[in-house]
Amino acid sequence: MREAEAIARLKRGDIGGLEGLVRLYQVQAVRAAYLVTRDLASAEDVVQSAFLRAYERIGQYDTGRPFGPWFLRSVINDAIKVSTRGRHVSLDELAPLEGSLLKSYSEQLDLSSLAVASETNDAIWEALGKLPPQQRAVLVLRYYLDLGEAEMSARLDVPAGTVKSRLHAARKHLRTLLPSWLAPSSGEENDTKPMSYL
Repeated sequence: MREAEAIARLKRGDIGGLEGLVRLYQVQAVRAAYLVTRDLASAEDVVQSAFLRAYERIGQYDTGRPFGPWFLRSVINDAIKVSTRGRHVSLDELAPLEGSLLKSYSEQLDLSSLAVASETNDAIWEALGKLPPQQRAVLVLRYYLDLGEAEMSARLDVPAGTVKSRLHAARKHLRTLLPSWLAPSSGEENDTKPMSYL
Protein backbone atom coordinates (compact mmCIF):
# COMPACT_ATOMS: atom_id res chain seq x y z
CA MET A 1 0.00 0.00 0.00
CA ARG A 2 1.35 3.40 -0.97
CA GLU A 3 1.58 6.28 1.51
CA ALA A 4 -1.09 8.41 -0.20
CA GLU A 5 -3.54 5.49 -0.24
CA ALA A 6 -2.86 4.69 3.43
CA ILE A 7 -3.44 8.31 4.44
CA ALA A 8 -6.63 8.53 2.38
CA ARG A 9 -7.95 5.43 4.15
CA LEU A 10 -7.10 6.89 7.55
CA LYS A 11 -8.82 10.16 6.67
CA ARG A 12 -11.95 8.13 5.81
CA GLY A 13 -11.77 6.58 9.29
CA ASP A 14 -10.42 3.22 8.09
CA ILE A 15 -7.76 2.12 10.59
CA GLY A 16 -6.53 -0.40 8.01
CA GLY A 17 -4.60 2.46 6.43
CA LEU A 18 -2.35 2.49 9.46
CA GLU A 19 -0.84 -0.84 8.42
CA GLY A 20 0.65 0.71 5.28
CA LEU A 21 2.22 3.54 7.25
CA VAL A 22 3.63 1.11 9.81
CA ARG A 23 5.30 -0.85 7.00
CA LEU A 24 6.77 2.33 5.54
CA TYR A 25 7.99 4.05 8.70
CA GLN A 26 8.25 1.62 11.62
CA VAL A 27 11.87 0.56 11.20
CA GLN A 28 13.16 4.10 10.65
CA ALA A 29 11.05 5.43 13.54
CA VAL A 30 12.15 2.75 16.01
CA ARG A 31 15.80 3.25 15.09
CA ALA A 32 15.53 7.02 15.51
CA ALA A 33 13.67 6.69 18.82
CA TYR A 34 16.18 4.11 20.05
CA LEU A 35 19.14 6.34 19.28
CA VAL A 36 17.54 9.04 21.44
CA THR A 37 16.16 6.86 24.27
CA ARG A 38 18.91 4.22 24.16
CA ASP A 39 16.32 1.68 25.29
CA LEU A 40 14.63 -0.60 22.76
CA ALA A 41 11.45 -1.17 24.78
CA SER A 42 11.00 2.57 25.28
CA ALA A 43 11.67 3.22 21.60
CA GLU A 44 9.07 0.66 20.55
CA ASP A 45 6.54 2.16 22.99
CA VAL A 46 7.22 5.66 21.66
CA VAL A 47 6.69 4.55 18.07
CA GLN A 48 3.54 2.57 18.83
CA SER A 49 2.06 5.58 20.62
CA ALA A 50 3.07 7.86 17.75
CA PHE A 51 1.29 5.63 15.22
CA LEU A 52 -1.89 5.60 17.32
CA ARG A 53 -1.71 9.36 17.75
CA ALA A 54 -1.21 9.75 13.99
CA TYR A 55 -4.41 7.79 13.46
CA GLU A 56 -6.28 9.91 16.00
CA ARG A 57 -4.95 13.20 14.60
CA ILE A 58 -4.86 12.41 10.89
CA GLY A 59 -7.40 15.18 10.36
CA GLN A 60 -4.72 17.70 11.37
CA TYR A 61 -2.27 16.33 8.81
CA ASP A 62 -1.85 18.47 5.68
CA THR A 63 -1.79 16.06 2.73
CA GLY A 64 0.14 18.65 0.73
CA ARG A 65 3.20 17.94 2.86
CA PRO A 66 5.18 14.70 3.26
CA PHE A 67 3.95 12.39 6.01
CA GLY A 68 7.43 11.27 7.16
CA PRO A 69 8.58 14.59 8.65
CA TRP A 70 5.21 15.13 10.36
CA PHE A 71 5.32 11.65 11.90
CA LEU A 72 9.03 11.54 12.79
CA ARG A 73 8.82 14.94 14.54
CA SER A 74 6.30 13.36 16.89
CA VAL A 75 8.52 10.30 17.40
CA ILE A 76 11.62 12.38 18.18
CA ASN A 77 9.75 14.73 20.54
CA ASP A 78 8.25 11.79 22.44
CA ALA A 79 11.63 10.05 22.59
CA ILE A 80 13.13 13.18 24.15
CA LYS A 81 10.32 13.28 26.74
CA VAL A 82 10.81 9.60 27.61
CA SER A 83 14.57 10.12 27.90
CA THR A 84 14.29 13.12 30.18
CA ARG A 85 11.98 11.14 32.47
CA GLY A 86 14.87 8.74 32.54
CA ARG A 87 14.84 5.06 31.94
CA HIS A 88 18.54 4.29 32.11
CA VAL A 89 20.16 1.14 30.83
CA SER A 90 23.80 0.16 30.95
CA LEU A 91 25.79 0.22 27.74
CA ASP A 92 26.51 -3.49 28.24
CA GLU A 93 22.80 -4.23 27.75
CA LEU A 94 22.83 -2.27 24.49
CA ALA A 95 25.93 -3.86 22.98
CA PRO A 96 24.08 -6.48 20.89
CA LEU A 97 21.96 -3.75 19.31
CA GLU A 98 24.70 -1.30 18.36
CA GLY A 99 25.73 -2.87 15.09
CA SER A 100 22.20 -3.17 13.75
CA LEU A 101 21.09 0.33 14.68
CA LEU A 102 24.14 2.46 14.03
CA LYS A 103 25.23 3.07 10.46
CA SER A 104 28.51 1.28 10.01
CA TYR A 105 31.16 2.51 7.68
CA SER A 106 33.24 -0.63 8.20
CA GLU A 107 31.78 -2.27 5.07
CA GLN A 108 33.77 0.22 3.00
CA LEU A 109 37.07 -0.62 4.68
CA ASP A 110 39.48 -3.49 4.21
CA LEU A 111 39.76 -6.22 6.84
CA SER A 112 42.76 -4.64 8.56
CA SER A 113 40.63 -1.59 9.35
CA LEU A 114 37.73 -3.47 10.97
CA ALA A 115 39.21 -3.33 14.47
CA VAL A 116 39.66 0.44 14.21
CA ALA A 117 36.09 0.77 12.88
CA SER A 118 34.72 -1.21 15.80
CA GLU A 119 36.69 0.84 18.31
CA THR A 120 35.47 4.06 16.68
CA ASN A 121 31.83 2.96 16.79
CA ASP A 122 32.19 1.95 20.43
CA ALA A 123 33.72 5.32 21.36
CA ILE A 124 31.00 7.28 19.55
CA TRP A 125 28.28 5.09 21.02
CA GLU A 126 29.59 5.66 24.54
CA ALA A 127 29.90 9.43 24.01
CA LEU A 128 26.36 9.66 22.60
CA GLY A 129 25.06 7.94 25.72
CA LYS A 130 26.47 10.74 27.85
CA LEU A 131 24.71 13.51 25.92
CA PRO A 132 21.37 14.94 27.09
CA PRO A 133 18.42 13.56 25.07
CA GLN A 134 17.80 16.81 23.16
CA GLN A 135 21.40 16.92 21.97
CA ARG A 136 21.24 13.25 20.98
CA ALA A 137 18.03 14.01 19.07
CA VAL A 138 19.54 16.73 16.87
CA LEU A 139 22.55 14.54 16.13
CA VAL A 140 20.25 11.64 15.22
CA LEU A 141 18.22 13.86 12.88
CA ARG A 142 21.32 15.30 11.23
CA TYR A 143 23.70 12.35 11.05
CA TYR A 144 21.49 9.27 11.25
CA LEU A 145 18.47 10.46 9.28
CA ASP A 146 20.71 12.67 7.07
CA LEU A 147 18.45 15.70 7.32
CA GLY A 148 19.49 19.19 6.36
CA GLU A 149 18.91 22.13 8.67
CA ALA A 150 15.70 23.17 6.87
CA GLU A 151 14.25 19.67 7.22
CA MET A 152 15.29 19.56 10.87
CA SER A 153 13.65 22.91 11.42
CA ALA A 154 10.42 21.56 9.94
CA ARG A 155 10.52 18.31 11.93
CA LEU A 156 11.29 19.98 15.23
CA ASP A 157 9.01 22.93 14.50
CA VAL A 158 11.68 25.44 15.49
CA PRO A 159 13.44 28.22 13.53
CA ALA A 160 16.52 27.33 11.47
CA GLY A 161 18.67 29.44 13.80
CA THR A 162 17.59 27.30 16.75
CA VAL A 163 18.55 24.16 14.83
CA LYS A 164 22.00 25.61 14.08
CA SER A 165 22.46 26.57 17.72
CA ARG A 166 21.40 23.14 18.98
CA LEU A 167 23.65 21.36 16.49
CA HIS A 168 26.60 23.54 17.41
CA ALA A 169 26.07 22.89 21.13
CA ALA A 170 25.62 19.14 20.57
CA ARG A 171 28.77 18.86 18.43
CA LYS A 172 30.77 20.90 20.93
CA HIS A 173 29.57 18.75 23.83
CA LEU A 174 30.20 15.53 21.90
CA ARG A 175 33.76 16.63 21.11
CA THR A 176 34.46 16.96 24.84
CA LEU A 177 33.21 13.40 25.42
CA LEU A 178 35.08 11.69 22.58
CA PRO A 179 38.56 10.28 23.12
CA SER A 180 41.30 12.62 21.91
CA TRP A 181 42.26 10.29 19.02
CA LEU A 182 38.74 10.62 17.58
CA ALA A 183 37.66 14.18 18.36
CA PRO A 184 38.47 16.86 15.77
CA SER A 185 40.80 19.62 16.88
CA SER A 186 39.17 22.51 18.74
CA GLY A 187 39.41 24.84 15.74
CA GLU A 188 37.76 22.36 13.40
CA GLU A 189 34.00 22.80 13.07
CA ASN A 190 33.47 20.07 10.52
CA ASP A 191 29.97 18.93 9.68
CA THR A 192 31.06 15.39 8.89
CA LYS A 193 33.60 14.43 11.57
CA PRO A 194 33.26 12.47 13.78
CA MET A 195 29.51 12.05 13.34
CA SER A 196 29.99 10.71 9.81
CA TYR A 197 30.66 7.38 11.51
CA LEU A 198 27.11 7.18 12.88
